[in-house]
Amino acid sequence: MRNHEVTEAHKLLDENGRLVEPGWSRRYTQIYNRADIKKPAFRIKEWDYYYIISNEHKFAFCMTVSDLGYLGMNSVTFIDLENAVDKTESVLVPFPMGKFKMPSSTKEGDVKFRNNKIAIEFLNTPEGRILRMDYPAFDKGKGIKCNIRLYDEPEESMVIATPWDEDERAFYYNQKINPMRASGKIEYDGAVYNLNPELDFGGLDWGRGVWTYDNYWYWGSGSGQVDGVPFGFNIGYGFGNTSAASENTIFYNGKAHKFDDVEFHISPNYTDPWRFTSSDGRFEMDFVPIIDRAAKIDLKAIVTDQHQVFGRMSGTAILDDGTEIKIKDFLCFAEEVHNKY
Repeated sequence: MRNHEVTEAHKLLDENGRLVEPGWSRRYTQIYNRADIKKPAFRIKEWDYYYIISNEHKFAFCMTVSDLGYLGMNSVTFIDLENAVDKTESVLVPFPMGKFKMPSSTKEGDVKFRNNKIAIEFLNTPEGRILRMDYPAFDKGKGIKCNIRLYDEPEESMVIATPWDEDERAFYYNQKINPMRASGKIEYDGAVYNLNPELDFGGLDWGRGVWTYDNYWYWGSGSGQVDGVPFGFNIGYGFGNTSAASENTIFYNGKAHKFDDVEFHISPNYTDPWRFTSSDGRFEMDFVPIIDRAAKIDLKAIVTDQHQVFGRMSGTAILDDGTEIKIKDFLCFAEEVHNKY
């Protein structure tokens, strides 16, 4: 098993802008500093992506603040999982190149963006992560806003530092935190959705780095509970040199359980059933899609083509001690994305 665990705190990058220690951690350990990067500002990618899955009301809700160098993208998504209807809209900002002042860790610092179209903020507080957003023009003026608290953050998460063979100064530093309990409310199209922290959970995808220009990735994530115990997972592959570690992790009762390779068996029609298999047999799942949230942005120099598929997963996840966790109809998502940026 190739999963090298980084346990000692040190700078993420050396004096030449190269990763010091590729591998994974259970918490934020290696120290990211944008100033240590030895690449032009337009090549640096920084984002915070939050998702909420409501088992109470059968919807998913996602928000992103991202500085992709060439482009800033502030996106909001609402997905009705009962009726298989989704709406995504983005406010684009040309060439932010660090102006968003994204925090250098998940431990502290706030994300804030406001213009004449949208106000959005992700706040780190002693009470949890506070997510606030107001987007009056969303969905032809129907408008959407939220005030959400994510709390009961697990003790362990998945943090990974991934290099690229073709560019020694390219890297991806990523933390996935899930599951977190979700409370608060979302207002959309005249309806108010009050989140139930006994049933509704959220996750964070925090990314910083310098990517090569043309990449595919495969990612799946879920946050919820099994028999009353907080449970989630992060699976993925497709970019960079992952010989030091994969990002594949099972989260159970606050602990991270690392496993090796996973493969997405995706149907040509994205809404037909998928399968997930693992090289060590620790993550074997069937996936029944509900909706393919397909989106494509083509700005010539920047292209993103994504299929984020929400659905229900059933199967077996095996913890480090051999305990089998059986899940059935677990709301989650998996995606295939091709980016040129």
